[in-house]
Amino acid sequence: MLLTYRALRRRALAKKLAITTPNGVDESSYVRIGGIDQWISIRGEDRTNPVILEIHGGPGASNLIFVPRTRAWERHFTIVRWDMRGAGRTFAAGGPEGQGELTLDRLHQDALEVTHHIRTRLGVEKVILLANSFGTVTGLRLARNHPELYAAYVGTDQNIIGGGRDTTAYEALLGRLEKAGRKKQRATIEAMGPDRSAWSAHAWVTYAKTVVTTDPLTYDTMKTVVIRSLWFSPLHTLRDLRTYLKAQTFSEPLGPQATTVDEYTEGTAFRLPVFLFQGDSDVLTPPEPARRFYEALTAPVKDFALITGAGHFASFRHPDQFLNLLLTKVRPAVTGEAVR
Repeated sequence: MLLTYRALRRRALAKKLAITTPNGVDESSYVRIGGIDQWISIRGEDRTNPVILEIHGGPGASNLIFVPRTRAWERHFTIVRWDMRGAGRTFAAGGPEGQGELTLDRLHQDALEVTHHIRTRLGVEKVILLANSFGTVTGLRLARNHPELYAAYVGTDQNIIGGGRDTTAYEALLGRLEKAGRKKQRATIEAMGPDRSAWSAHAWVTYAKTVVTTDPLTYDTMKTVVIRSLWFSPLHTLRDLRTYLKAQTFSEPLGPQATTVDEYTEGTAFRLPVFLFQGDSDVLTPPEPARRFYEALTAPVKDFALITGAGHFASFRHPDQFLNLLLTKVRPAVTGEAVR
C-alpha cells in the first residue's frame, strides 16, 4: 500500500510539474564542468523572466527534490538547479571515484563554469544567485568576487562563519540538551568544544544531527518537508533516493573545510544587490549572526527579512512567503519593474 500511494502521489506531482507555456523551458542534461559530467536542470514558464541559479546546501543535498514545492517560482523566474560534484545525479553519474577534487575552491570554480554555461545557453548577461544553507558559503564568495556575472545575491539559511567568534548556536544547543536531560549527548557536544575549526567530519555531522533532532520545528521540517519531498519526488526512483543519501555521506568532508572561513575578513563590501532571508526560528543558522553581517555589509541595494514560522529550510517550508520576498524585493531591484 505504501508503494502504491507513493506511485499515485508521484504521478500527480509529475502532472503538476508539466510546463506547457509557449515560451517555457524544461530541459536537463549532463554538462562537462570541471572535468566531470554534472547535472543541470533549467525550468521556467517564460524565457524572458530573470534567471536564478540555485546553489544547494547539504553538503551533497540536491535541490531537485524540492521542485514540486517551488513550482510557483517558475512562473516568475527561470530556475537553474545544479547538482554539484558529490551530489545528486552528478554523484550518480561518476560514483565516489568519479567526483574528482572535493574542495570548496573546486566548487567555486565549478559554479563559475556553470554560470558561464547558463549565460550562454539562455542568452543572458547576468543571473541571480540563490544560495541556501551550506551553499551560502560558496554563494557569498561568488557574489563578492564576480559582480559582473550576477544581478543579485539572495541567501537563505545563511551561514555566517565569523572565524569562530560567534558560538551562540553551539551554546544554545548545550542549553537545549541540558534542559531535556540528555546528559550523554550534552557530554559529546561539550567534548567537541566550540572551536569548529578543530572538528572532524564526523564531529561536524554529529553536531548538525543533534541540532536537528533537539529542536521541534527543525525536526518537524526535516520529516514533513525534506523527507516527504525526497520520498514523493517524481524525479527520483527508489535507486535515486539511495544514491541521494550516499552522496550526502560522501560529501561530509566538505563541512569542516568551511569552519575556517571568516566572512568578515573575506569582505563586507559587495558591488551587487544583497538580500538575506532567514527563518525567524532557525537554530542551525540563526538569524542574528546573519542580521549582524547584513548590518555590516555595504551594497548598492540590500535588504533583510525574516520568514515567519520557519527554522532551517525556510524557503522550502514556506515557499509562498519566500516567493513573495523574491517578487517584492529581489525582482524589482534586478529588473526595475513592479510586481506583475
